[in-house]
Amino acid sequence: MIKSFRHAGLRELFETGKSARVRQDLQRRALVRLKVLDEAALLSDLNVPGFTFHRLRGRPIRYSLHINGPWCVTFEWEDGDAVRVNLEQYH
Repeated sequence: MIKSFRHAGLRELFETGKSARVRQDLQRRALVRLKVLDEAALLSDLNVPGFTFHRLRGRPIRYSLHINGPWCVTFEWEDGDAVRVNLEQYH
């Protein structure tokens, strides 16, 4: 389950299905990933074809779900929940 967001536009997109703060061309794919992330009970639930799920380097331990180009949904995982979910250009 998603417990918290760092990106206000991503929260708005998740809650309402649209956001002026998230690029229009990223919204549909981001929503699919957010729904799967919200339903995930284990990190292994995120190994979905096309998501390019992987752990990121550094501290704190974060994970990434690829959206499009350099855009990713990144998050930390605590006690079976996604926290500090963010939208960023990671690569």
